[in-house]
Parts: sequence; structure tokens; C-alpha cells
Amino acid sequence: MVAPMLETSHVFCCPNRVRGALSWSPGPGGLLAFGTSCSVVLYDPQKRVVITNLNGHTARVNCLQWICKQDGSPSTELVSGGSDNQVIHWEIENNQLLQAVHVSGHEGPVYAVHAVYQRMAPGIALHTLIVSAASDSTVRVWSKQGSEVTCLQTLNFGNGFALALCLSFLPNIDVPVLACGDDDCKIHLFVQQNNQFQKMLFLSGHEDWIRGVEWAAFGRDLFLASCSQDCLIRIWRLYVKSTSLETQEDDDNIKLKENTFNVENESIKITFAVTLETVLAGHENWVNAVHWQPSFYKDGILQQPMRLLSASMDKTMILWAPDEESGVWLEQVRVGEVGGNTLGFYDCQFNEDGSMIIAHAFHGALHLWKQNATNPKEWTPEIVISGHFDGVQDLTWDPEGEFIITVGTDQTTRLFAPWKRKDQSQVTWHEIARPQIHGYDLKCLAMISRFQFVSGADEKVLRVFSAPRNFVENFCAITGQSMNHVLCDQDGDLPEGATVPALGLSNKAVFQGDMASQHSDEEELFSSAGFEYHQVAFQPSLLTEPPTEDHLLQNTLWPEVQKLYGHGYEIFCVACSNSKTLLASACKAAKKEHAAIILWNTASWKQVQNLIFHSLTVTQMAFSPDDKFLLAVSRDRTWSLWKRQDTIPPELDPVFSLFAFTNKVTAVHSRIIWSCDWSPDGKYFFTGSRDRKVVVWGECDSSDDAVEHSIGPCSSVLDVGGAVTAVSVCPVLNLSQRYVVAVGLECGKICLYSWEKTDQVPEINDWIRCVETSQSQSHTLAIKKLCWKNCNGKTEQNEGEGAEWLQFASCGEDHTVKIHRVNRCAL
Repeated sequence: MVAPMLETSHVFCCPNRVRGALSWSPGPGGLLAFGTSCSVVLYDPQKRVVITNLNGHTARVNCLQWICKQDGSPSTELVSGGSDNQVIHWEIENNQLLQAVHVSGHEGPVYAVHAVYQRMAPGIALHTLIVSAASDSTVRVWSKQGSEVTCLQTLNFGNGFALALCLSFLPNIDVPVLACGDDDCKIHLFVQQNNQFQKMLFLSGHEDWIRGVEWAAFGRDLFLASCSQDCLIRIWRLYVKSTSLETQEDDDNIKLKENTFNVENESIKITFAVTLETVLAGHENWVNAVHWQPSFYKDGILQQPMRLLSASMDKTMILWAPDEESGVWLEQVRVGEVGGNTLGFYDCQFNEDGSMIIAHAFHGALHLWKQNATNPKEWTPEIVISGHFDGVQDLTWDPEGEFIITVGTDQTTRLFAPWKRKDQSQVTWHEIARPQIHGYDLKCLAMISRFQFVSGADEKVLRVFSAPRNFVENFCAITGQSMNHVLCDQDGDLPEGATVPALGLSNKAVFQGDMASQHSDEEELFSSAGFEYHQVAFQPSLLTEPPTEDHLLQNTLWPEVQKLYGHGYEIFCVACSNSKTLLASACKAAKKEHAAIILWNTASWKQVQNLIFHSLTVTQMAFSPDDKFLLAVSRDRTWSLWKRQDTIPPELDPVFSLFAFTNKVTAVHSRIIWSCDWSPDGKYFFTGSRDRKVVVWGECDSSDDAVEHSIGPCSSVLDVGGAVTAVSVCPVLNLSQRYVVAVGLECGKICLYSWEKTDQVPEINDWIRCVETSQSQSHTLAIKKLCWKNCNGKTEQNEGEGAEWLQFASCGEDHTVKIHRVNRCAL
């Protein structure tokens, strides 16, 4: 088997913040599917890895559903709907995309979708019946056979909206029934007659919008669960009341109120009745979703457990089941979130046999619980995928290349690291800390040392964070590092952790003595006459595996050690010198004085110098490998190169002077220059622009003391075919001793090129296109940052393969962070 040239080895993401963007495939080893930005992600909860990405939507994925097979085998097809007004039918084979069929017709975003397999007539192949609801106030019914999709019918809801829908089949006959939950607080039932859905009746009782409906068959009857913003769940029973072959007898017994309707099937008239089975009251806020436990086979026998799962905005998820003796529906288990700044659950799902349940929280996070095998009433949190729920703006590897830190417009800083089990060879990456949970959208970050970073946000302040002792201990336990080796790099007495003071934005350090006095402080608080806001206390805990979402929210903050003031507008980019002694920062700017780059001393945190040249926002900066030069690129379509002057005495802060620049005459780029990077030997620098061009600029002689220099392109202009948003040069040359350059595009694709300087004029064959990401590997929106792992001249080598692998990470506006590895032989 030939080894692939480019692999996506790890993906970090979470579901979109909408109801219905989560579905767990029934059957053994079922995959969890969820929408992340414009992509559908298939995740294996057992192996804890992303299997693949299904990219096809051009706007946010709002809803999706696996299509269940009647024999209980794993689903291989699913449908999704998005804000691009499209429905897509996906067919999977061996966990990879086989076929995607796009269905267009809606005139507004699709936010509910469901599908079943139906046989039109005996001897005729199955077709897929799909229903979709959109903001155009319609529900459309589609029939898919092969790759052909036809619209059978459009159900118009006038000024209303069908917020939830579900398909099933009437008891005893193969006739589809459709339930639509409406914003008129009613459930509308439609039955297919003569290939058209006809409205039979509506079920009233809820007092607010219907958020979810789901059918399930038990015995001869069909049950419908519905949930609403009125905080209640209602369970309805649909059954056969009579047929035209039966004679009805009068019965004087007391009966529940029935809603009846008639269906013609093969010249037989069947009367169906719907009654309210029960009302479940237990939630204290909107109930967003209800799901029945799927049927499954055990030892060849069909198991049909009657259990219902509900998710609510009250931060809880409840498992309901009827009492074995009385038949009264009771709450069996309640699980949920503790603390944090979240607002409850959007959705919930069972796995194939009901031993695991998952919830989708307001901030995108997934919460997974597993049933204890010996004590069925005990459910314990499990490790599950996590990631940003909005655009990821920046990322960086730590200096040792052992973890990555990311920041995003979801106002969080997240740290991802490998989990190395002692009993297994498998290594998976997970979020192990959330050092900063902020009140502003985060835009950029830079590592100051192995366990210290600075971040910039939509505020005028830079904030510096340092790792606490509890994180370092857990990091070593999870990643298999030596505690003594790691702690020898740390100076002074480390705090245990961090907490956020009342009404504050800064993470306050918590030391051992602070925790000792915590209990007495709590006693004073509760004995005082007035009520005071009490911050959530930090609780140190030793972890040997990645933390769950609850722990990440409350217990993994890093203390803020410094604030840096000096910019007049929102921080846009930062860069740290390779010696870690200087920090450069820039903010949003529309004038020359605001576009100044500020240099900071990382030991004293004092301002060293203001570098004024650009007239608009500086978009990215990079120090040369020897720290002799600082490169900056800008929205004004130019770059500037600043040279470090040796100071006398040497202990004084260095001074930078303008060494070279481009202007309107010498410029090559005609649009915003988004990104720049240096070659590993410091001879060349690379720039990438919205004008689709990547350019290499000439050798920089640090011994030349002239005041100004003219540095021109020393490569042919590379047109990559799309707007360039990120450029990163590999620290290792390829086997032909050529530079390797990763280029990220606005469309989400990553292309790898090799380049070498030629003596020919014009330059010919200096660029070679090596490899690019496939559709499933690519991001679906603009790439914001690419960063190669610093391997210190070494490359990863897998046993038995004999191939050398280089690693780089990418992040984008599509909410995802990915770690890729590329075969060095392919470059």
C-alpha cells in the first residue's frame, strides 16, 4: 500500500450553535455526525478521532440526520440542510464520501431535515423520501432514486414556520406520516395519499413554539414525542382504531380524547386515532430536543427499550422511562453542566444501545456521558472532541513543538496536546486547557516562552499569561513528559492555578495559601447579612487523561501576569523574536501614526521603540531567524524591513531602523498583503497577498550599513489561483534542498510548493507545485494561519514505513484547527 503524501492527522472542532446539527448513527460502531461551519464532520466516539469531513455546503450547516436502516445495520447515508438554501444527500462507503447529491429549491435557509427509505410498490427498488423545512415558510418533499432527485410536493405554511419535522410509517401499513412542529404551538400531521401528503389533523396542547418532534414504533403503536418552549414534553400515541372490515361496537367506558383520521390503503379504509399519552414536566426552561432510544439487536433478538432523552436550556438533560409496574413515566437520570457561562443544551442523542448519551451545549461544546456497567443509574463524563465555536484567528506551536495554542472570535484561547496512554500505542490530540476566556474577540497570539504567551483582542490592551503549576503537572501526566525536565525551565514560585475575580476580565493567580483560607472566606460570606457575588474557586486536580468540558470551563485558566498599554485601537497582530527577548505588536489603523509597530522588552515589559512607516493596518510581522531583521506587511499593499542596530553598551535595548521597503513604484502586490514568513536560513522572505500572488524577496545582508536598500523579487511571481491569506515556510528543506512553502487560500485550500533561486532571467521552474489538500482535508472558509512544527532539524519517522514526515497546523474562519503531516519524499 502506497503511503499518502499528505494526511490530516488531527482535527479540532465542535458543532454549530443551532438545534438539529447533531446526529448519532444507529447500529454497531455508529459515527457521530455534526455540522461545523459549512462542513459536516464524521467523528468516531470510540476511537476519539475525526474520520472525515464532508464539504459541500457554502454556508452554515443547520441540520442533519442519518437515514436509519430497518435491519439495524450502520447507516451509510445522511442528509443535511444549510443556510445556503440547499439540502445535500451524502452517501458514505468505508467511512469516506462516495457521492453527494445537491438538492436546490428552497428560497431561504434550511433548518430542519429528515429522511426515510420507502418502497413505492412490491418489486420496485427502495427510494429515499426526504422532507426539509426552511425559512421560506415551506416544507418540501423530495424523492431520491440513484442520483436523481425530484420535488414531489411543497407544503406551504403561510406566515408560519415548521420548526421541527419527522417522518415515519403508520402502524401495519407502509404509508408515510409526517409530523411538523409549528410556531403556532401546534403539531400538524400529514399522511401520504396518492403520492401527495394531505393534512389530517393537528395536535394542540403546547403553549409555545414546538422545538422538536420524533416518532418511534413500539409494538403495534406509533409514539410521537414533542417538546416546546413551554418547558414541557408531550408523548402522543397513534394507533389503529378500526378498519372497514371491522364492525364497531359502542363502549360506555371512559376514554381519553381522541383525534381520528381515515386512510385509504388498497381499497381498505383504516381509521387511526391519536391520544395524549403523558405530559412530562421536569425542565425549568425551553426544551430544545427530544430523542427516543433506537432499537438494537442483542444476541440476535430485537431490543425495543422505551426510553426518551430530552435536552433543555436549563443546562440539564433528562432520561425518561415508564415505570415497569405502574406505567407512569418517570425521570430516570438527570445530567448536565455545572457552572461556566453557558446557557444550556441545544440537542441530545443516544448511541446505538443507549449506553452513552451526548449533549450539545450553547457554546458548541459536546458533553458525553457513559452508563456504568455495574450501576445503571450512574453516568460518568467521557472524553469527547472539542474546539472553537467561531472563527479561529491565530495559532502557534510551543518552542518544543509539543502542543499548539489557538485563539478565536469565540473569545477563548485553547491549548491542544497529545494524549499518550501507557497501555496503548495510539496517540490522540485533545484540548487540555482553556487558558483565557475573554470578553472580547481574540485576534492574535505569540509564545514568549514554553509556558508563557501574549494575546491580543478587540481591545487596546495586550495580555500576558503564564502557566500555573497545576497545568504543568497535568500536561506532564497527559503527554508523558518528565515533570523535572519541564519544571527546570520555570522561574520562581508558580501559582497553583487561576480564577476570575467578581466582575473582572483578568485571570487572578491562586497560590497555595489562597486555597487554605478559602473555607474560612466561604463561612464569612454565608454568615454575612448581605449577599455578595462569590467567584468560582479554583480546585487543583491531577489528571491523567484530557479534561471534560466542565473541567475546561472552570479549572484550566492561566494567571494573567501583565497588561501592555500603548495602542490606540484594537490589537491586530503580534510577533515574538526567536531569542524571546522582544515582542512586536500592531493594531488596526487608518492613519500612519496609529499603524506604528510597538516593540516591547519581554523581561521588563517596557516599550522599547515605535516603528512608523505604514499608513494602514499592519497585518502580520515576522522576525528573521537570527533576529537581525523585523519584517512587516500591511493593508496598504507594502512591506517594510527593519534592521536591528547593535547598541553600546550591549545591555541596552536594541534599536531598529528602516532597512528596506516597497512603495507604489517598486510594489509587486496590488492588493492587501495578508501574510509573510522567512526562509529558515534567513536569506529570503516570502509574502502572500489577496492578489493571488506569492513572491520571494532578495537576500538581506545584515553586515551592510547603508541607510536604505532596494530589495526586489528574486523569484517569478507565483499565481496560486486564489486569494492568499496565509504563508509559512518549512524549517526543513526537502530532499532536493529546496525551500518548502505552505500557502493557505481564502477558499480554504492549502497548497505546498517548493522553491529555489535560479540564475536564469526571467526565473524559470523556480516554483514546483508539490501537493495540495483534498476537498475533505481543506477548510471550508478562509485560512487564517499556517504554522510548521519546529522539529529542530529532525523529522518524524514511523516505524516500518521508512518515510520522513513533516507536520504543520492550520486554522480558519470555518471554526476548525487541523494538524497535517506531509511525506518529505513528496516535496
